[in-house]
Amino acid sequence: MKPHTESVCPVCLKRIPAQRTERDGNIYLEKTCPEHGFFQTLIWEGKPDYQSWGKAPRATRVLSDERVQRGCPYDCGLCSQHRQRSCCVLLEVTQRCNLGCPVCFAEAGGETADPDLHSIEAWFDRLRELAPKANIQLSGGEPTVRDDLPEIIRLGREKGFSFFQLNTNGLRLAREPDYAAKLKAAGLSCVFLQFDGVDDAPYIALRGKPLFEEKCRAVQNCAAAQLGVVLTPTLAMGVNLDQVGEIIRFAMERLPAVRGVHFQPMSYFGRYPGAPEKRVTLPRLCREIEAQTRGAFSAEDFLGGTAEHPLCSFSCNYLLRPDGTVENVSPRSSCCCCGEDREEDGSEALNPRTAVEKARDTVSRRWGGAVPEAEAPPADLDGLDGMLYLLKHRRFSLSAMAFQDAWNLDLERLQNCYVHVLSPDGRLIPFCAYNLTSAEGKALHRR
Repeated sequence: MKPHTESVCPVCLKRIPAQRTERDGNIYLEKTCPEHGFFQTLIWEGKPDYQSWGKAPRATRVLSDERVQRGCPYDCGLCSQHRQRSCCVLLEVTQRCNLGCPVCFAEAGGETADPDLHSIEAWFDRLRELAPKANIQLSGGEPTVRDDLPEIIRLGREKGFSFFQLNTNGLRLAREPDYAAKLKAAGLSCVFLQFDGVDDAPYIALRGKPLFEEKCRAVQNCAAAQLGVVLTPTLAMGVNLDQVGEIIRFAMERLPAVRGVHFQPMSYFGRYPGAPEKRVTLPRLCREIEAQTRGAFSAEDFLGGTAEHPLCSFSCNYLLRPDGTVENVSPRSSCCCCGEDREEDGSEALNPRTAVEKARDTVSRRWGGAVPEAEAPPADLDGLDGMLYLLKHRRFSLSAMAFQDAWNLDLERLQNCYVHVLSPDGRLIPFCAYNLTSAEGKALHRR
């Protein structure tokens, strides 16, 4: 990867030159604002090797007519500088929340009026123009504070969208045993459950109160409704990085209802306790997974993305065998949402538009669909019937997405983003740009 790129000043959010510098096996993003001085942020920490991790995907034409005026990251719409179409689109159906987390990318809370169903219908119509096959993430705020959430899901289904993911803290799912079944009946595909650890300490630090027992009940109620769950931990140094292995074990014990774990190292936008001192990097996380599972999962299993920018994510699919061992069943290429074939020399076997489409399809297969009914395993697990049983009941994924903030924003990565937010005025904006805030809390796009 080239050493030079562009970023923004964390104080004023002006676009400035930046460079990736290597020291002692680590990679830093360094930049100087003429007004606010020098900034340095760790972006890659040790092995796996940064240069061999992957390369940016080839560009494809985005479905937008926004013209470049000020340039990235200001002209989002998507503008013609953007290189990838939408895989996943977030719809923020509320800014209200039933928690007041010390860490919140959306800085949710308060009594802001929710968009009505007529407005949300217009969002779906807009998406049919810009991203007609996108996977939909219902987000916020906390979406379940809306009593009409099932109606929103049904409306989206009627508009032709086939995959709906709920990003939630799980409190309503835990407190109302039949709520998961109502959402599934409306057409919800899966639950992305905020899940920061296996005891109360991480929740007190990140969410402001003990929540572990409620998280467990949310998982149980989703399992009873045959609604798949993906555990989504926000990882912070000194808070819960040491629980990575236990979170994975918790997930594996609850297959097939729990489809996997999707780690998200903490990013510094929205509401957070202070400027970053030491952040969790993707290579550090790979090594922690290996160490905390005693080698059951290898750091070498994980590869950078091929549909999005490789520095944004990693992923791997596994089978849990009856003897407790795990088998890597991913192709030797992956992204947060998919595994894409490559030629033996490492060149891309598929064009970039196909890569994004494959990402959408793989999300639907991996995380969507009803939880299968319990059934006895066949006598011969090494045969075809055994493999089909394992794929149905014992398959799960480990993945991670490293979002960007004002300190580590790399415009090359941003222009290859395929996780977008539909703004209230109908523009598609890359997730990290939409949530970008300055050190003083000034938002670039949000509100």
